[in-house]
Amino acid sequence: MYTIKEVADKMDISEHTLRFWAKCGFFPFVTRNRNNIRMFSDDDLNWVRIVKCLRSVGTENKLVKRYIDLCIAGDSTIAERYEIIKTTKEKALKQMEELKNQLEMLDYKEEHYKNLIKHNLRDSWNPMNQVQQTECAV
Repeated sequence: MYTIKEVADKMDISEHTLRFWAKCGFFPFVTRNRNNIRMFSDDDLNWVRIVKCLRSVGTENKLVKRYIDLCIAGDSTIAERYEIIKTTKEKALKQMEELKNQLEMLDYKEEHYKNLIKHNLRDSWNPMNQVQQTECAV
């Protein structure tokens, strides 16, 4: 059995987040010891893993709770759970593509700055270094 602090350390999630998720009903089988401290079993860690996965992609709490309720309801809900996972995966793939594009931009900018440093150049792309033309045709 693990305390919330141990789970937080083990799963790289803040204690605050775990408490919030617990209050949302995401960990239906977590027990409390005689001091009213939440105690997580190895099985509970599997719930934490799926919740962390779903939330990290931005799945709304309401849908996470629905997924958990469906799991508890049993195999008759497999098709609906499949749809939740499929939709979440599609969302994750879109996010990965966006991150790939952002990394490409960062790689480009990193090379740009490396070149500026190497050749002691001014950054002509920095708006603060560009000549401002304030003349207006009246």
